[in-house]
Amino acid sequence: MSAATHLDYDVIIIGAGAAGLMCGAVAGQQGRSVLILDHASKPAEKIRISGGGRCNFTNLYCEPHNFISQNPHFVKSALRRYTQHDFIALVERYGIAYHEKTKGQLFCDGRSQSIIDMLLSECDAGQNTIQLGTDILGVDKFGEAFIVTTPHQTLNCARLVIACGGPSIPKMGASSFGYKIAEQFGLNIITPKPALVPLTFTDQMKLPLKTLAGVSTDCVVRHDKAEFDEALLFTHRGLSGPAILQISSYWEAGDAIEIDLTPNHDLTALLKSARMESPRQSPKNWLSQYLPARLAEFIAQNIKAARLADMSDLDIMNLMLLVKEWRVKPAGSEGFRTAEVTKGGVDTHELSSKTMEARAIKGLYFIGEVVDVTGHLGGHNFQWAWASGAACGQAI
Repeated sequence: MSAATHLDYDVIIIGAGAAGLMCGAVAGQQGRSVLILDHASKPAEKIRISGGGRCNFTNLYCEPHNFISQNPHFVKSALRRYTQHDFIALVERYGIAYHEKTKGQLFCDGRSQSIIDMLLSECDAGQNTIQLGTDILGVDKFGEAFIVTTPHQTLNCARLVIACGGPSIPKMGASSFGYKIAEQFGLNIITPKPALVPLTFTDQMKLPLKTLAGVSTDCVVRHDKAEFDEALLFTHRGLSGPAILQISSYWEAGDAIEIDLTPNHDLTALLKSARMESPRQSPKNWLSQYLPARLAEFIAQNIKAARLADMSDLDIMNLMLLVKEWRVKPAGSEGFRTAEVTKGGVDTHELSSKTMEARAIKGLYFIGEVVDVTGHLGGHNFQWAWASGAACGQAI
């Protein structure tokens, strides 16, 4: 294909999610002709369902340490050039009301559709063309142009952006398509794994713990050097809640996690004092001051003493191990079916951290979840979508 050959678009973006729409809006407003393609019938479905339908769109305290990648420095450039405060300013410009929930998490007061509408308006301002319900049959490179084939079109562009996410939540149409394109062009893929996902019990653990389904409590959960101070939720299948979702991004099959069920209390000192002051109190009733009643009752079953007065120092130490250092070896996770994001993806060593362009393939870019960048729970993954999308949009 000669340099004089007509190109249908300057930029084609595959994926009309958070990163793709942000990239299209920024590139279009810089004068680029942009086509955004997606196989889904509606854009940005992951935005729509996020945050219980209110979209946890960023985090006030988003920093590079909130991200996991085999190349931990990769996120720094994009996050510095398009910050959470830049996105907040955009939200405020559109008059979208929002509030801080906990730990810097920002949610819409109303429905998450307002964020989608904002992004679509930004794409309109950039005169983007958005084509939904369109399957991609193939992608090729011919000379300096990329050829994108759909059932009804053969399109070409100077720059191709892959923003189609990872395989998490397949019921929404998520797939590994972006990885296939990367592999087609010789890029390395860090093995994708479910992240921000509930962990499951072994069958042996499920039976005794089934009475705790629905119980929630604040805790500190640890794995290796990772530690999170959030809520834990017992389910019929295992453990969930923010603390577990967070640690799941670090957990590997076969590993144990450690849980402190009363992180704000020195139970050893409190129990020794209570043994003196209220010796007739039962361990169950005493524990229920610090834990949900069902959880206190479950743990107290492991204590033979009927009264605090009957508990030896060894009994107290054993109780503390159950409450303060509960070690659990999950059987696995609930997998991509319920994972909020994907850990792994296109190897960031293959990409420019400033532009998101593949170093070896001029004009080919990867942004958002398809890249080996996984944020903590609480708006960080959306901030990566905005930041990587903006970095790419500015570069192309």
